[in-house]
Amino acid sequence: MGRYTGPKLKVARRHNAQLFGASGAKVMERKPHPPGMHGPKSRRKTSDYGQALSEKQKLRYMYGLFERQFRHTFRKALRKRGVTGETLLQLLETRLDNVAFRLGFATTRPFARQMVVHGHLKVNGRKVTSPSCTLRAGDVVEVAEKARAKALAQKNLEAAQTAPPPDWLTLDREGVRGEVKRIPTRDEIAPIANERLVVELYSR
Repeated sequence: MGRYTGPKLKVARRHNAQLFGASGAKVMERKPHPPGMHGPKSRRKTSDYGQALSEKQKLRYMYGLFERQFRHTFRKALRKRGVTGETLLQLLETRLDNVAFRLGFATTRPFARQMVVHGHLKVNGRKVTSPSCTLRAGDVVEVAEKARAKALAQKNLEAAQTAPPPDWLTLDREGVRGEVKRIPTRDEIAPIANERLVVELYSR
């Protein structure tokens, strides 16, 4: 479980991407340059390696993984058939904590991860406490039969009504449960990073 506790806005500005949700969006609009006293005037050209590293870091921070976890996910994608970059994105997107976030059970990915670790979510009727659990098409995610967990998820669902879940997921608001209809495509994921550069980085 990756839990970053450092300065999030600085990291988001360094990579010029909203890696931790919409918080700090106004600051990034006002300061669209890297942090630091030389940020607005810096003309240093980023090397190919530096650009690829930045793309990897974007995904790692966004999904909340440590380097060892991310590298393990990449190796898993490498062993599967298909385009490695797209497979990597699919593995990240179908993590249990991310699916719970996409369904609206939690307002942020760290919040969704906490719900999983505390045993508030079930997959196909069984309690799962591993945020990295990879879901497949047909898997059903539901909130455990705990009054506090149900109330918390309902509150988050109400707050997320303006942002419906993606098409590859179905949501039953009344039952506080969702289902993975299919594995998302790259276009449906709409990644914030160039996954091809990530593949090149790990292939060096």
